[in-house]
Amino acid sequence: MAKRSKARELAMQMLFLVDMNPDVDGDTILHMIQDRLEDQDQSRFAWLLFSGTLKHRDALDQRIASVAKNWSIKRMAGTDRNLLRLGCFELDHQDTPHSVVIDEMIELARKFGTENSASFVNGILDKLAAGKSGQNAENEPGLFTEP
Repeated sequence: MAKRSKARELAMQMLFLVDMNPDVDGDTILHMIQDRLEDQDQSRFAWLLFSGTLKHRDALDQRIASVAKNWSIKRMAGTDRNLLRLGCFELDHQDTPHSVVIDEMIELARKFGTENSASFVNGILDKLAAGKSGQNAENEPGLFTEP
C-alpha cells in the first residue's frame, strides 16, 4: 500500500472513531497515529487529514449535504460519512489531484463500507470536485496542534 494511501486509511479510521466516540481527545488520536505509522511524513499527513477534517467538519458537512440529495449527514453510514468528510477536506484544502482523492476514497469505501458505498462516495465526491476547479491549496495543521 502506498504511503499516502495508508495515511488516508488511518485518518479515516480515526475520524470514524471520534465520530462514534466524541470524548476521545486529540492527544490520544495523535499517539494512535504515531504508533501505527512509523514514517514521520506518513504520520504528519495522516494527522493533517484527521485534524483538518475535524476542524472543518461543520463546513464540510454543509458542502456534502448540499450535493447529497435526499440524504442527511446523520442518515449516512458512519464509514461513508467520514470518507466523504475526508475526501471533501482533501479536495478543498490540499493540492492532491481530484482524481487521486476520489479514487482513494472509493478504494477505502470498497474496503470498509457496504456494497453500495463505493458508488455513493464516488457520486458525491464527483459533484463536490466539479465545483472546485481552480481552487487554492491550503495546508493547515487543524483543530489539534501536534505537541
